[in-house]
Amino acid sequence: MANTDTQDDETQDGAAAAATEKKGFVKKLLGNKKMLIIVAAALLLILGGGGAALYFLVLAKPAEPAKTAAELPLTPPQVTYFEIPDIIVNIQSADGNPVYLKLSLSLELGSPEEKAGIQVLMPRIVDQFQGYLRELRPDDLKGSAGIMRVKEELLRRTNVAAAPYHVRDVLLKEMIIQ
Repeated sequence: MANTDTQDDETQDGAAAAATEKKGFVKKLLGNKKMLIIVAAALLLILGGGGAALYFLVLAKPAEPAKTAAELPLTPPQVTYFEIPDIIVNIQSADGNPVYLKLSLSLELGSPEEKAGIQVLMPRIVDQFQGYLRELRPDDLKGSAGIMRVKEELLRRTNVAAAPYHVRDVLLKEMIIQ
């Protein structure tokens, strides 16, 4: 029986030593500021990652699929194009040498009925184009951004000159700088 008591005492001593060791580790952990910050950052990272995973994998709704061919209209939109005769203008150059710009354009209209009205107003539209294009410099036409600015300005001027008709877009067919 003495043997059993000795084993119980040793077990209790081992448990007490383990408890003291755990308390020492926690005390050491809480006493060291660097270690506390590292543990807190690791816990925050784990909780944040778990929350993000939960949101994206469980709670997030799937994106709506793109429209299929069956949902698209079967008839194309009603669009009419009006061809403008080629426009050739001299533009300003930095060194004074003559520089010419040739434009081939089409106007996008909403209906065929507007085509007759635009035809009547064409001298006014070409006059607006001529005034604007003559003020351009070759540097204004460089790159896609320059071309987009020219198209936007031509569209704005076309809609001012063609009122009450509305032109949807000005389409460049050809643009030559010489």
